[in-house]
Amino acid sequence: MQQRLAERSPFFYGWWILGAAGTANFARNAAASLTISVFIYPLSEELGWSRTLIAGAAAAGGLAATFTSPIIGRMIDRYGARSVLTASIVVLCISTFVLAWSDVSLTVMGVTIPWVFYIAYGTGRVIFASPVQIGTSVVVSRWFVRMRGRTNGILGLSHSAGMVLFPLIASIVIAQSGWRDAWFVLSVVVFVVALLPVALLISEQPEDLGLRPDGDDVEEMAETEVEGDESNSSSEEPNWTSRDAMRTPALWLLALATGMMFFMHAGSNTHAAAFFQDQGLGAVTAGVSISLNAIFLGISSLFWGRIVERVPARFVMAAVALNLAIGAFLFTLTDTTVEALVFSAFFGFGLGGMLVVPPVAYADYFGRPALGTIRGITEPFTTLGQAVGVMIPGLIFDFVGSSYLPFFFGAGFVGILAAVLSVFANKPVSGFLPSQE
Repeated sequence: MQQRLAERSPFFYGWWILGAAGTANFARNAAASLTISVFIYPLSEELGWSRTLIAGAAAAGGLAATFTSPIIGRMIDRYGARSVLTASIVVLCISTFVLAWSDVSLTVMGVTIPWVFYIAYGTGRVIFASPVQIGTSVVVSRWFVRMRGRTNGILGLSHSAGMVLFPLIASIVIAQSGWRDAWFVLSVVVFVVALLPVALLISEQPEDLGLRPDGDDVEEMAETEVEGDESNSSSEEPNWTSRDAMRTPALWLLALATGMMFFMHAGSNTHAAAFFQDQGLGAVTAGVSISLNAIFLGISSLFWGRIVERVPARFVMAAVALNLAIGAFLFTLTDTTVEALVFSAFFGFGLGGMLVVPPVAYADYFGRPALGTIRGITEPFTTLGQAVGVMIPGLIFDFVGSSYLPFFFGAGFVGILAAVLSVFANKPVSGFLPSQE
């Protein structure tokens, strides 16, 4: 089917790939931190669960993804992104559906264990953080080289749309008929939006269909050059094995800096709605601030995508980390509706870069052939950062004075450290020495 469509398509088939990957990236928000954030109040009110307990399911899923990511990366290189993403969408749909029975629990030695909620949401979180996150960016980065930044930016925009719509849909259904029906509806959205595009349209790389990255022909590739030593072109790509990539400092510096940014992201987004309500700003302000966060994430994805095509990735990553650090510090000053909205938008602007720049950096630094495995090796830093990030604010709130402020102060300093690490992540060259600029 892909071959016939590629031959008849009036435009480059890579755009079909981007669209299909975008549906998966959109649908994964059924298990996003912003989505679970709108369930925190109803679950805690009706079932008496603490915020630490609810966030613990996301942390458990993140920890599980830390161990599954290397396996997923190898599976993408071996069996293809289409197979991995199709199976992932099916599992996400089922796990979201099962969350309607979250109140089913088990009491052991006087301790109530919400095992259905933990297994179902934890599974969804694994899908969110590992196969979909890796698979979509890998397949898009294989189809686009010269336009890799902007296409990953569009992929980030699809994620932003899901960040806006999934919490909004859930909030509306919760208000009308309760949190159980909300999970039902979200599972249907996942199935309808993503399953067929992923299963039918995705092809692993342009060469499989007799095409070239970016839709270029041989003559265009020979003429294409992008200024800057650390920029990329489809005519001259790096071709690292995963083993050799692991011997470079750049790989681990990028991975560590990315993990730190995802720590900030997960902690802030999971608890943002509850934080603003604790500040006395009301549910409406909390909901609008979450939406603004997601909207600006989408807008900035396009911005950061274009910037990383022109500026060395390590400097762009440092700018993203500083954006998030400033945003975290600003949250500590929030006590009015205007501040909540402005600071959420500013933080969301940085999140767009966090989603776009690292995948582009890995592909630009190490090339396409082993990209799935390389992403699988580095993704545990991201998933561990997410797992720890969702837990720390809840623990601070429950056990250190019912306040999220210490977390936001700490997250700001984490962002500064991530910026410093990013600057030192020079693009590697043969011999495993950093490039001289």
